[in-house]
Amino acid sequence: MSDKRNTTPKKIVIFASGSGTNAENIIKYFQESTSTKVLAVFSNKKYAGALKRAHDLQVKALHFDRESFYQNNDVLHILKDMNPDLIVLAGFLWLFPSKIIAEFPDRIINIHPALLPKYGGKGMYGSKVHEAVIENREMESGISIHYVNEHYDEGNIIFQATTPITEEDTPDSLATKIHALEYRHFPEVIQQLLQK
Repeated sequence: MSDKRNTTPKKIVIFASGSGTNAENIIKYFQESTSTKVLAVFSNKKYAGALKRAHDLQVKALHFDRESFYQNNDVLHILKDMNPDLIVLAGFLWLFPSKIIAEFPDRIINIHPALLPKYGGKGMYGSKVHEAVIENREMESGISIHYVNEHYDEGNIIFQATTPITEEDTPDSLATKIHALEYRHFPEVIQQLLQK
């Protein structure tokens, strides 16, 4: 039995709300892998760039609405059928339902574009984070990869990476630095978690 488990690829599903650059980066990172497979990209936005990117890379692209996520458990049932080893939130803006968290304990992770616990919580995403960091004259920012629980950005931190902030930095230039950290580290951290 143990031999079979070693040859079965680890399965990832990605949740994204936006353009999907992180989702695309993760799909491409594991594209040639025999040990890991991205099964699907889920989005709460019908026209999210993330779904188009998934489709273009021959990965299943699934759109869902608030009712199927929070009320009638459609998304939960699909996830149970897929049985992913890891659920990866890559720019996903809705709070994850406790039923899904309970079904996949310590198998749901998120990336946040700041050094948690600072600049986290409801409404803190994307450019809003970078604007707040610049406004407060922070000397550095970075990324936090953490487990997902029932509260925004409060799960246990798995990994952080930092970047210095200069006086010339704007929210846009800081965003570029943060994206570089995300693209470099997120797939590697996913791979390490799957190898555990």
